[in-house]
Amino acid sequence: MSSNYRNFRNNVPWLILFLEAIFIVLFYFLFSDDGASISSISYPAFQDVNHMVIFGFGFFLTFLKRYGFSSTGFNLLVIVLGVQCSMLIEGLLVFLLQRENEDGLTRITKAVVSMTAVVISTGAVLGKTNPVQLILMTVVEIIVFRMSRWINNTFLQVPDNISMMHVYLFGAYFGLAVSSRFSEPSPRSEKNASTPTSDLLSMLGTLFLWVFWPSFNSVLVVNDKSKAIYNTYLALAVSAATAFVLSVLTTKDGKFRMTHIHSAVLAGGVTVGYAAHSIEYPWIAMILGLLASVITILGSYCVQRCLNPALKIHDSSGVHFTFGLPGVLGALAQVILLVIKNWTNLTRLGYLVMLHVGAFCVTISVALITGFVTGLILNLKLFKTIPVSKYFEDQFYWEVSF
Repeated sequence: MSSNYRNFRNNVPWLILFLEAIFIVLFYFLFSDDGASISSISYPAFQDVNHMVIFGFGFFLTFLKRYGFSSTGFNLLVIVLGVQCSMLIEGLLVFLLQRENEDGLTRITKAVVSMTAVVISTGAVLGKTNPVQLILMTVVEIIVFRMSRWINNTFLQVPDNISMMHVYLFGAYFGLAVSSRFSEPSPRSEKNASTPTSDLLSMLGTLFLWVFWPSFNSVLVVNDKSKAIYNTYLALAVSAATAFVLSVLTTKDGKFRMTHIHSAVLAGGVTVGYAAHSIEYPWIAMILGLLASVITILGSYCVQRCLNPALKIHDSSGVHFTFGLPGVLGALAQVILLVIKNWTNLTRLGYLVMLHVGAFCVTISVALITGFVTGLILNLKLFKTIPVSKYFEDQFYWEVSF
């Protein structure tokens, strides 16, 4: 154990300092003169998104009984590093492609939204990665996600605010691909479990996410922000109500199960993320919220009992049925709504459908391929992969007393 702690001390602090030195130097050259116009994003809107990513996801991942310090602490670490990295990538693209420079508040808001993909991916490998692996995964995923968005924006003409909402799909499937390269924990592991206290803290994170999700879906919308907020809230409300109904109906003893509520109440916000600003009637958003909750709870049974064992994937926090499946449903819903809206113009309709379907396929394909490669890299001996016996253990990194 002592040698592992020495390796931890010798690697992590110096890696963080090295990255910060690079960030400071590059910020000096790329962001010295900020002459951009007044931001279209208000500070309260940015604050909502920031609270959601840090507080919401930080507590959302604290359900493991002996991994609470790492869940919240490492979440903050990867966010602060990833936001800086994301802003630098945007700055480099502005410099290389000679684009118009955005204001600082817009840049940092986009960076925080992009970090949602990383935090979702972190949930898939929760408890199985060390800080060096998490930092490396963060940098790689931010770069690849921006590349995926650039492909969608440039070649498939997807608007920037919609391509940013691909964070759900990208984060879920990138994380699952990375997780496939890590060893599965023992089914009898006592540490891979929750307690009433850890479940309560995790539910607190769910409540934070639920409250701030309308701001998240609307923060980058230029027009119809109020419509995006309205539709997102209704979808969340219906998905939450449906989650309680299905939880009682699907449990053997007829009681509510916290794991159902923990994930399914958020499904509506994920599903309407792509089309929240364009849904004309509130009942459409409500139906999507209902379907999202159904696919999350029923999908959790299918994924955990059939798909994950067959593919030998251990999804620590269930990102597949919490974000992946609702994201796929949202992608299908956007295409269907597009068909309904443009059905009179058949010539243009086929072209639009092809572009949107292609964008979702690009996002998932890039996420799976690069996630698989990243998982292979993270398992190199250089990065000192955690042994299975030390999974889900705070004591490996933090001063704790049990």
